[in-house]
Amino acid sequence: MGDPGDPVRAAELAWRDACLSHGRSGLYGAMFVAAACSAAVVAGTVEDVLDAGLSVVPAGSRYAEAIAFGRELGRGDRSDEEALDALHARYGRLHWVHALNNSALLAFAVTRSGGDVPRAIALAVMGGWDTDSVGATAGSLTGALGGTAAIPTSWTEPLHNRLATSVPGFDGIGFDELARRTLALSGGRP
Repeated sequence: MGDPGDPVRAAELAWRDACLSHGRSGLYGAMFVAAACSAAVVAGTVEDVLDAGLSVVPAGSRYAEAIAFGRELGRGDRSDEEALDALHARYGRLHWVHALNNSALLAFAVTRSGGDVPRAIALAVMGGWDTDSVGATAGSLTGALGGTAAIPTSWTEPLHNRLATSVPGFDGIGFDELARRTLALSGGRP
């Protein structure tokens, strides 16, 4: 992610990685998410998080327009289903893993949720495109924004503070230990 609270540095690192395999909107998507995630640990609102993400992509790009459209739907008075239908009407022709449709959906879900973690994830998954990626990103943005208090204990207790992974040396590590290590690597910055 780069430095927490430094969206520009996070976007730079994302660009270095994504430019190997992505172009235009895919590249902007990586930069947007990295910047938004970086900001989410220090931001005050969902709007601040999305603004940080937008600050690193070209303002006139189709990507920026997709984020704006998702935000507009999120702020609007259409029902969730009507808003999702509008997303599909505009972006339904795209492949299910395309950056534009999924990013518009992400912006909608995060905006409509107002930072509510379960609601953001549910809305992202209801969109039906790249559900695991968009749901995880919506959860990471709103979870970082709200902190551990924003995540229901009914979601965390069954995990028993343990991560299951195939990454050598990390299977069974506690989330609290991962957080401690991350904070240490950041030099104590959130």
